[in-house]
Amino acid sequence: MPALHEKLIPVFDDVVRRNPGEIEFHQAAREVLESLGPVVAKHPDYIDSQILGRLCEPERQIIFRVPWTDDNGRVQVNRGFRVEFNSALGPFKGGLRFHPSVYLGIVKFLGFEQIFKNSLTGLPIGGGKGGSDFDPKGRSDAEVMRFCQSFMTELYRHIGEYTDVPAGDIGVGGREIGFMFGQYKRITNRYESGVLTGKGLTWGGSQVRTEATGYGTVFFVEQMLAAKGRKLDGMRVVVSGSGNVAIFAAEKVAQLGGTVIAMSDSGGYVVDENGIDLNLVKDIKLNRRARIADYATERVDGARFIDGGSIWDVPCDVALPCATQNELTGADAASLIRNGCVVVAEGANMPCTPEAVRAFEEAGLLFAPGKAANAGGVATSALEMQQNASRDSWNFAYTEERLRIIMKDIHDRCLGTAEEYGAPGNYVAGANIAGFTRVADAMVAFGVV
Repeated sequence: MPALHEKLIPVFDDVVRRNPGEIEFHQAAREVLESLGPVVAKHPDYIDSQILGRLCEPERQIIFRVPWTDDNGRVQVNRGFRVEFNSALGPFKGGLRFHPSVYLGIVKFLGFEQIFKNSLTGLPIGGGKGGSDFDPKGRSDAEVMRFCQSFMTELYRHIGEYTDVPAGDIGVGGREIGFMFGQYKRITNRYESGVLTGKGLTWGGSQVRTEATGYGTVFFVEQMLAAKGRKLDGMRVVVSGSGNVAIFAAEKVAQLGGTVIAMSDSGGYVVDENGIDLNLVKDIKLNRRARIADYATERVDGARFIDGGSIWDVPCDVALPCATQNELTGADAASLIRNGCVVVAEGANMPCTPEAVRAFEEAGLLFAPGKAANAGGVATSALEMQQNASRDSWNFAYTEERLRIIMKDIHDRCLGTAEEYGAPGNYVAGANIAGFTRVADAMVAFGVV
C-alpha cells in the first residue's frame, strides 16, 4: 500500500475512526488521499483550512424506513439512504442504487467518488449518492412501483432541482425513475422535470442519457489510445457486466471497430469469439430481464457460457470492468497483464481493487479510474438538467457530440494535471488532483461552512 504524505495520515486516520466498518468508503478516501501529497506540499493552506477534513465528512446523511406491500399482501421493510456529500460546485448530483448490498458505507464511497467525478466534468454539479437495500430482481412491476412510491414519499422532502438531483445506478433504470418521478409530481403538485435525471424521452429526458456512461467510457479509451498513436479498431475487448453501462460500452466499441468477445453477470460469463451479438444481449437483459447464460443457449455459432470463474481470464487488448465495486482483483490483474492487455478503463465505480491498480501501474498499462472514465453518465445528466431548465430538447447527434467533447476535455485535464504535479501519464493522480483542486478552491472561497 503506497504511503500517505505525513500531513494526510491524520486525515485518513480520522476517516477510519469516524466511519467504523465502512471499508468501501475507507478505500475510496485513501485512494484519493494517496494522490494528494504533491498538492498539499504545494498548497499547505488546504491543510491549514481543514479542507480535506471537511471534504471527507458529508454535508448531510439521510437514512429512512421504506415500508411497502408485496403482491401477496405481506408488508416488507427496506432501508433508504441519501448522502449529500458536497455542494461546493452545485446541487448534489448522483444516482440511486437498489441492491441488497447497499448500506451506508457503500453509499458514502459512491458519494465521495461522485464529488471528484462531477468536478472533472467542468459542469456546475456537486456530489451525492443514495439508494436502498431493496432488490428489484424477481419483483413484479407492481411491487417495484409500490416500493418506489414509498421510497419517494420520504425522499421528496430532501431533493430539488437546486438542492439535490438523483439519477439511476445499479437496479434503477427508466422504470424506477418513472415511478419515482410520478410520485414526486403527485406529492408536490409541481412538474419539476429537473429534480431527477434519466427520465423517459417523452417526459423530460435527454437523448444519449441511457447510453452515456458506456459511450463515455469508450470515448475516454479512444483518447487514451490516441495519445499513444493507436486506435480501438481491430482490438479485442472484454466487458464485465451486462447492464446498461456494459451494453452501451460494448455498442460504442463495435461502432469504433473493436470486437467485444465476452460479457458477464453475477452467474458467470459468456465468450463469443465472433463478437458478442448485442441485439441478443439487449433482448435478454433489457427486455426479458433474464440471465446471460441464455446467450450461449440461443446463440447458435459457438458461444460458450462459463459458470462462475473470472471473465478476466479471457485474453484481450482492452478490459472494461462495468459491473460493480472491487470485482477485478490483483489475481485478475495478473491474468490480464500476462495475456497482453494494454488498456483498462473503469466503467463501474471502483471496480478494481487497490492491488489490481498497483499491478497495472507497475506493468505500464494504460489505466483510467472510474471517476474519469465513467463520468459521461453524470455529464449527460447535467446536460439533461440544462435542457429541462431551458425547456429545450436536443437531438441525439448534438448531445453525443457534447458528450464526446466533455470526455476529451476530462482526458486532457487528467493528463495535463498529472504532468503538472510530477506524475506524467498517471491518470489516477491526474483525475484525483484535478477533481480535488476545483472543489477545494470553491470551498476556500466560501469560508468555513
